[in-house]
Amino acid sequence: MPDTTPAKKALLEVDDVTIKFGGLTAMDSVSFQIREGEILGLIGPNGAGKTTCFNVMTGVYQATSGEVRLDGVSLAGRRRHKITQLGLARTFQNIRLFKSMTVLENVMVGADAHSKVGFFDALFRLPRHRRTEEEALAKAKGLLDLVGIKARHDELAANLSYGEQRRLEIARAMATGPKLLCLDEPAAGFNPAEKVQLMQLIKKVRDQGYTVLLIEHDMKLVMGVTDRIVVLEFGKKIAEGTPAEIRDNPAVIAAYLGVDEEDAS
Repeated sequence: MPDTTPAKKALLEVDDVTIKFGGLTAMDSVSFQIREGEILGLIGPNGAGKTTCFNVMTGVYQATSGEVRLDGVSLAGRRRHKITQLGLARTFQNIRLFKSMTVLENVMVGADAHSKVGFFDALFRLPRHRRTEEEALAKAKGLLDLVGIKARHDELAANLSYGEQRRLEIARAMATGPKLLCLDEPAAGFNPAEKVQLMQLIKKVRDQGYTVLLIEHDMKLVMGVTDRIVVLEFGKKIAEGTPAEIRDNPAVIAAYLGVDEEDAS
């Protein structure tokens, strides 16, 4: 029986994006969408263009041609903090925390991305400032509870284990109130047990109403947590579909195994 469930709205649209660095084409006319409420995996062999694509979305690079839109709004020419305010948050492959700040303070920094409190509100601790601060504190503690490190909220971020620092970075990104949460290699450095826990956390984040983009090398994790997958190779999109469709796609098999497509089919 055919699936009659209506397709969800496209939250992020990558529309015919090309990026060139001198004579090198890092992305070549790539198009795909991320739908509201889904977990989309962006995968490909080393050098496929995944990180370049990620950096275009988040304002690190500007597209040579084509466009990225978030909730219908073009991200072209926007600074990174403006893109965050529009609702796109990211974590990094190399963890970037404020190590000399507490766990709770790190998350509060994320919450400040949408603060409407002015200088004089803060200077004189006017009611609006106090109310905003209390709301941000409650939200930060709730996020730390969600990612499983609430008990360590008073610890310095530097004192957390590697896995806990990963969880803290996710909580800080979520504190910005994103429409789309982008996770860049979140399982890097994890052991198998930690990867299972990460899969559970990503699903829990989605269940809280977030849309998630996942760049990840661990294929078992990607296949186990995503709703759809986009595959890049040498800057081009070579496949898109469900995990089951991608697993059996000859072009994807050829890209990862380095064999001809005909041999993989």
